Amino acid sequence: MPEIDFITSVHTGSSRNYLERVVDHDKAVCAEIARQWGADYWDGDRKYGYGGYRYDGRWRPIAEAMAKHYDLKAGDKILDIGCGKAYLLYEFTQVVPGIEITGVDVSEYGIANAKPEIKDRLQRACATHLPFEDNEFDFVYSINTLHNLMNFELHQSLQEISRVSRSDKGYIVVESYRDEREKANLLYWQLTCETFYRPEEWTWLYRLAGYEGDYGFIYFD
Repeated sequence: MPEIDFITSVHTGSSRNYLERVVDHDKAVCAEIARQWGADYWDGDRKYGYGGYRYDGRWRPIAEAMAKHYDLKAGDKILDIGCGKAYLLYEFTQVVPGIEITGVDVSEYGIANAKPEIKDRLQRACATHLPFEDNEFDFVYSINTLHNLMNFELHQSLQEISRVSRSDKGYIVVESYRDEREKANLLYWQLTCETFYRPEEWTWLYRLAGYEGDYGFIYFD
């Protein structure tokens, strides 16, 4: 269960003014709107979320790196838990022609506004109850999603990830912090996070649930 970093380049590609988010806006109201996972969160003002999440190809290098690392090939079935607009899933279809993709997300808006080429491979579902058979997928991943669950939902979600996977090929990324500055920045910036853990706490949870895949973290430094 090693730690691997695939997405820092995407995460650090956006500038963030942490103090502005808590000083210039009513953070509580913004968070309530963000957690509706609707148009405001994806394509509204930056204070509610992404501030406009549009396809720009930034996920292509990530798909290439992950496909190479996990030796993904045509015919493999992969699942994205928390796929959003599914830009990374789309890139997998370009990087590995013939790969079979599936994505789930709680956001109806995100799915409705996903890449048109793969929209029919997406469905609304939560990580706590994945609507799939045991061992259905060759590779399962979840990026920037599980920290949005309540702590009592994490164990079941991790077990669900393991249940639907045919092997220990998996990858999970969550928001975390290594020191008090990163904790403060995370608290200032986040809108939807429910579980705030250090890396060692996350890895403890993974072991407790029997998750044997890989993992990574993003930090707000």
